[in-house]
Amino acid sequence: MLIIGSHVSYKNDTQLIGSVKEALSYGANAFMFYTGAPQNTMRGVIDDLKTYEALNILKDNNIALEHVICHAPYIVNLANDQDNEKFLFAQDFLRKEIDRCITLGVKYIVLHPGSATKLDRDYAIKNIIRSLNNILLAEDNIVILLETMAGKGTELGINIKELKEIISNIAYQDKIGVCIDTCHLNDSGIEIGEFDAYLDEFDKEIGINKIGCIHVNDSKNPINSHKDRHENIGFGTIGFDKLMSVIYNPRLESVPKILETPYVNKDYAPYKQEIEMIKNKSFNSHLYEDILAYYHK
Repeated sequence: MLIIGSHVSYKNDTQLIGSVKEALSYGANAFMFYTGAPQNTMRGVIDDLKTYEALNILKDNNIALEHVICHAPYIVNLANDQDNEKFLFAQDFLRKEIDRCITLGVKYIVLHPGSATKLDRDYAIKNIIRSLNNILLAEDNIVILLETMAGKGTELGINIKELKEIISNIAYQDKIGVCIDTCHLNDSGIEIGEFDAYLDEFDKEIGINKIGCIHVNDSKNPINSHKDRHENIGFGTIGFDKLMSVIYNPRLESVPKILETPYVNKDYAPYKQEIEMIKNKSFNSHLYEDILAYYHK
């Protein structure tokens, strides 16, 4: 069964109810959300009654809670300890995000591993390991999914070697995994047309069972550009057919696929039309026109 969805909003007034309903409007059976703005640490109080209602809507629509993904904010950097106060704040905030996920019943949280900034990369990776081991508790019903990164600036987690180094040193192995991002793979130098070869190496070094989510995005930039600029499905340098080979790869059938593609004209979510295109296995060259027509009808 295809498990497909997109990023959706999470607003304080509707909370998870709004997220679920938005996902359903796209024809999705999975989704990803932030518990607040990804650029800051402002968070509202979770309303248990709203959560209960949302969980019932999920159940009524046959969406498994395991297919609901949270994304930690971009500003969490567990790699840089140059400012100890900021370093400890990042750990504390991620711990609070984990607690929010647990309250919501969400098991998976995607995390950008961090950036070394002015630090040595190996030392910065050790900071990530130390941070995650400080944060994770034995009783946590959570899995942190480290996202594969494009290699922009001093990002860490840009290849299998770095991800393996982090993952293999986490005490609670059942609480750590990977979120693959197709745009990031392309921009880091991985040929998506040879995705099975990448999976072979990943399985040998880390294990395919560690892949908990896939962000499906085309790229605005050529392979190995280290830019990290997402494009709509089939309209970028990766292309529709290569992305479909990832989405429908039999080894990843049970893994949720999440779209993070750009809004059309900065205002219109493309997810309903992109999900239809993916389900139909047919590229729609009139995608933008169809999206604008849908929102203006």
